[in-house]
Amino acid sequence: MPPPKNLKILRPEHLMETMQAFRVALGVRCDFCHVQGDFASDEKPHKEIARKMLTMVHEINANFPDGKMHVTCYTCHRGAEEPAARPGEAPHAEPQP
Repeated sequence: MPPPKNLKILRPEHLMETMQAFRVALGVRCDFCHVQGDFASDEKPHKEIARKMLTMVHEINANFPDGKMHVTCYTCHRGAEEPAARPGEAPHAEPQP
């Protein structure tokens, strides 16, 4: 497998693990953000949105002094392309007591 191209935030050693986490967190396939056959392309706007979201997640986690990961894509997306803005909007929302 050739080395990945056009990485701006992710490190190659964590690339596939992170891509699989995106797939689960957003409930999407690779072609949601990537041009099929050209993963390096920035043609699809979702790819730049993903970069911005990654930066946001890193900034949030950096504010915790324990060094642990407290927030991930799944924290908000819960398997949906768009994160819920209010309770009850998420497709997998659990009833509140």
